[in-house]
Amino acid sequence: MESWRPVWASLLVLLAALAPCTARAELQFDIFVGYDGVVREAGWFPISVEIANNEGPAFNAVVEVSVGSLASDAVRQVPVEIPNNTRKRLTIPIFSTGGRGGQWLVRLIDQRGKVRAERTAQTKPLAWEGFLLGSISRSYAGSPVLAETNIRRDEMKPQIARIQTDVFPDNPIALEGLNALYVNSEKVISLKVPQVAALLSWVNGGGHLILGVEQIADVNATPWLQEFLPCEFTDMVNVTVDRDLQQWLNGDEEEATRGTRPGGTQRGRRASVVEGSSNPFGDLGPDAAFKNALLPVATGGLRAGATVLIQADGKPLIVSGHRGRGKLTVLAFSPEREPFRSWKHRGAFWAKLVEMPPEWISGPEINAFGGWSVDAIFGALIDSRQIRKLPIEWLLALLVVYLVVIGPFDQWWLKKINRQMLTWITFPTYVVLFSLLIYFIGYKLRAGETEWNEVHLVDVLPRGDRAELRGRTFVSIYSSANATYPIASEQPFATFRGELLDLYGGGKEGSKARVEQRGNNFVAEIDVPVWTSLLYVNDWLQPASPPLSVNVSIQGDTVLAVVNNSLDRPLTDCRVVLKTASDAEVKVYELGSLPARQEKRFTLKTTDGMALSSFVQGNSIQRGSSFRDTVDARRNPLGSNRQGQLENPAMVSTVASFTTHIPTQQNQRRFVAPAGMDLTPLVDRGEAILLAWDADHSPIKPINQFKPIRTQRSTLLRLAAPVAGVN
Repeated sequence: MESWRPVWASLLVLLAALAPCTARAELQFDIFVGYDGVVREAGWFPISVEIANNEGPAFNAVVEVSVGSLASDAVRQVPVEIPNNTRKRLTIPIFSTGGRGGQWLVRLIDQRGKVRAERTAQTKPLAWEGFLLGSISRSYAGSPVLAETNIRRDEMKPQIARIQTDVFPDNPIALEGLNALYVNSEKVISLKVPQVAALLSWVNGGGHLILGVEQIADVNATPWLQEFLPCEFTDMVNVTVDRDLQQWLNGDEEEATRGTRPGGTQRGRRASVVEGSSNPFGDLGPDAAFKNALLPVATGGLRAGATVLIQADGKPLIVSGHRGRGKLTVLAFSPEREPFRSWKHRGAFWAKLVEMPPEWISGPEINAFGGWSVDAIFGALIDSRQIRKLPIEWLLALLVVYLVVIGPFDQWWLKKINRQMLTWITFPTYVVLFSLLIYFIGYKLRAGETEWNEVHLVDVLPRGDRAELRGRTFVSIYSSANATYPIASEQPFATFRGELLDLYGGGKEGSKARVEQRGNNFVAEIDVPVWTSLLYVNDWLQPASPPLSVNVSIQGDTVLAVVNNSLDRPLTDCRVVLKTASDAEVKVYELGSLPARQEKRFTLKTTDGMALSSFVQGNSIQRGSSFRDTVDARRNPLGSNRQGQLENPAMVSTVASFTTHIPTQQNQRRFVAPAGMDLTPLVDRGEAILLAWDADHSPIKPINQFKPIRTQRSTLLRLAAPVAGVN
């Protein structure tokens, strides 16, 4: 035994020497789901994956994402090459269907089908109506905080999500689950070019970016940010801010912006989402510890279109400006520094700045329930008309006949021929005959030809001389056989999902698909059972020349709209929606048709338009008042053929663009729609909305990689523009 001791000692030394090498050879696989673990119902969110292959051999793999198990509604895969001694990060846009979070399963599978790594993450749910503020702060303690609300339901409570710059999405669609985003200027320089491009597209599409200025060098050393701001900074001075911040918080915007230089800015608008709501912070008293608080404030000039929300000693503290459909708010100071960070009203400040609904703080408990999906409206519009439903009367009659035949008739007939023992033969025969009859009825009612129908809702987002087109393509496919259909997209940014079923339908995707995300676009396969229609949605974003433009001005009781159609085809069913005054009702004005490649001027009387609420609700079966019943009837496999169908695609698509005004029952939710679908917030803030119908045309290449026998496609173009002359 003594002779073995040197050998054992040598082995132990060798194992100890190899241990670090073994540790380095292990494959690292980390996932970051949602926004700091928060996932919004009916919205896109990112799953970021980090893979480190330290010392192992190179291999090819796919990252596979599913909800809890591989039997989930949809499976998404991303192919990835993993060389030796490399670290890779990738972002996968995922659509949240249930609003209750869920357990997400992410696996790394190599080319041999072996699972090399597997991670699960339990996410925190956020209801569709909830508020989510992202934060890229300089320090964890510097992240924004929000005032306490009266909301008791966890999934409705406002959330703060701290986001690391390393895993910040480079896909603007993956950012759409955020209501607002705070970024410290010191962190801006850490964003890479694709991340910056995604951030700017998100703001242009409707996001609210809040920038806190840590040092003016952070801004001036970043060219894209310097150009993006509504102001410019040249110096940093100490300013007493307590009185002015308190006045703004208490609701005295007139006093908070007194002394603004004429022509350079506008007076700040009260930060309230709900018009007429009382200010829940009006009674907050001053903080004694914050008295005479000094903050380093960046000073400089203001640019055209800038709005000063607060100023102190004649120097702007908060400046905002619209950027496309979104907004940029600049804090000329760092909210992460003392004494602001210790201010006891800091939560109220952030709640008002991000325009959190006042009733969440001072109103009654919010208790909305149920809800329908806006996807179902488009399903009722484009589902194949080859499918006909069996009227309930026919079903009852067939059931009665079946019961009579297998019961009294069978007994009478066999008794008459004195062959009662033949019931062992006649009964199975009746079952077979009625099964064949049911199949024949189903064939007559549902059999048809393969059909592919599309409706595109395309938001035109101007950016200088160019534009971004943010599209939502609703696709209904009817299959004449049990078949798998290939699809693919070539847009710069494109994602694919199944129909969002409302909470009455389980709050999940109603259509399964296998989606392979390739960079920022995809290829996919969808399985469609025989004689059924399934609805899918393709969300996409691409740069383009503006297909149309509009200038709207108001002079007295006259609305002047100048519309330019740049397309080589006419546009029909054109309408403009706007407020004629800051306190006026939103109205819809009919424009008719726009000739191809022409500019057309419309002179309208302010009194001629129809109120938007009346236009949306209406009395027609194609208006919002009937949508709830139509969606319910669409889900029912029995009944009248027309009860679950909508006609007039131009009208229905226009009405569905203002879901806030679609009537629902008391204490029930509005139609659940992904971010950006509802245009009501834009007209509420004073912009004009031009809607134009492009019949029988698609703005993108077809994504179906097969030739259906039947097909149709049309597009609703939606353009927002400022209104000149509104008082």
